[in-house]
Amino acid sequence: MNRRRNQETKNLKITPLGGLNEIGKNLTVVEYGDEMILIDCGLSFPENEMLGIDIVIPDFQYILDNQEKLKGLVITHGHEDHIGAIPYLLKMVDVPLYGTKLTLGLVGNKLKEHRLTAKNHIITAGKEFKIGSFKIEPIRATHSIADAVSLFIKTPSAKIFHTGDFKVDYTPVDGEPMDFGRLAEIGDEGVDLLLADSTNAIKPGFTRSEKVVGETLEGIFRQVKGRIIIATFSSNVHRVQKIMNLAVRHHRKIAVSGRSMDNVVKLASDLGYLNVPENYFVDLKNTKNYKDNELIVITTGSQGEPMAALSRMANDEHRNVKIKKNDTVIFSSTPVPGNEKTVSNVVNKLYEKGANVIYHDIADIHVSGHACQEELKIMHSLIRPKHFMPVHGETRHLIKHAELAESLGMKRRDIHILDNGDQLCIDNKKVTVKTKVASAEDILVDGLGVGDVGNVVLKERKQLSEAGLISISVCIDGNTGEIINGPELTTNGFIYVKENAVFIEEMRAKAAKIIRDAVLSGVTDVNSLKTKLKENMKNYLFQKTKRHPMIIPIIMEVWR
Repeated sequence: MNRRRNQETKNLKITPLGGLNEIGKNLTVVEYGDEMILIDCGLSFPENEMLGIDIVIPDFQYILDNQEKLKGLVITHGHEDHIGAIPYLLKMVDVPLYGTKLTLGLVGNKLKEHRLTAKNHIITAGKEFKIGSFKIEPIRATHSIADAVSLFIKTPSAKIFHTGDFKVDYTPVDGEPMDFGRLAEIGDEGVDLLLADSTNAIKPGFTRSEKVVGETLEGIFRQVKGRIIIATFSSNVHRVQKIMNLAVRHHRKIAVSGRSMDNVVKLASDLGYLNVPENYFVDLKNTKNYKDNELIVITTGSQGEPMAALSRMANDEHRNVKIKKNDTVIFSSTPVPGNEKTVSNVVNKLYEKGANVIYHDIADIHVSGHACQEELKIMHSLIRPKHFMPVHGETRHLIKHAELAESLGMKRRDIHILDNGDQLCIDNKKVTVKTKVASAEDILVDGLGVGDVGNVVLKERKQLSEAGLISISVCIDGNTGEIINGPELTTNGFIYVKENAVFIEEMRAKAAKIIRDAVLSGVTDVNSLKTKLKENMKNYLFQKTKRHPMIIPIIMEVWR
């Protein structure tokens, strides 16, 4: 028995709790013996049918069950789908954070909002650090945010390489491309398992360089004579730096709009990731003191978010910026899947106000931060892993990435497509996969409630949104079941009461008959009466309206 236990502790276990068969919510648990580290801890945004839900976070139960093993959380970069759930985790367990300077700065902003603190360890690309038995070397990665890293993780049992989010950009804005030489050396050392970003695995060719966006924006700045308003992701510090460089070159003052943009610009400037002369910044309140051709406004709202600064400008609700005919509005992003309609609505409103709008369909004003097929081939060729596990992608992305690895000569048996909650165990001799080892359900956050909204509540919200509600109140004699008062009907979102007085009376009469008939048949228990009333009214209303409103029966007994 002891010998078997010792053999088990030599396994390296990888358990993804998010990020597989979905985009977002990235969280991977890595265990060796009695030690455990986490890679990233992100959120995803709710799907359309998740009515009222603010964000979705991973299920932390497996971590809580093993929290005595937990040694650290290593973060690859500062995007929401990799850091957004950290405050919720830290409310449950105390874990030190390991990340690059900008990444930990962005996490720090989130923790302040939640009134939390954490023990931070700043890591630097190229400098190995240790967490217990884990030796971890961060490798500089090119992505759509500064300070992103890949991770080379070594244990006595096996070596794994986690790409994080990356693309191959030979001309990055900061002039610091990926260290391909070091990647090749890591491949020579031997990698037992590669976990690689699959987001753009279905797209052939190469992802275009950020330099393309800079050249397009340069042309726009040169031509535009009026005010420029440009929306982009606040976390894309390289893009923001490029925009600010162009503003300085074309002698335009810079104003920043939107809380997240303001916070990131301040943080990145303080940490040295943004370098712009201080005299080029102006307060948004003072922009009216400058001519239109002397101004650029960098704003949030590139995804059409209803409360974001650009949406408020489009709806004439922004306190300091009113859209004018001479304005040029640039969407320096592409819509995230699901946001196409909201972005389109904002674009149309801007056009209605006479603004010149430039977006992804018109010009090359955005490039992806994720590797396409040819770049993925470069990564595989450099790392040359014994085993491969595609991560960070929907099902189609993972499968396509697996096929790509197979086309490069990897054997199908050495490629492992997992689902959240599955576990891959690896040592120097073999790899095994166990399914559904950990709970990996979506945890829904609604306001201050975490996990208290489930499928039943969502189903009720969907029903309310589609067919409305009817409340039926009636008072009965507790001894005889005779109706003393009512039924009274209240409807919300079902029919317009003032125009349906006759139908309302018919519903009241029907409800009264259902109760009388139930009492005559011997039903006297209040709960049973509620069930009869609900079921019969449901059938009656569907016959009359072909709708299924939510029905809430309220039966009060009076004892006389």
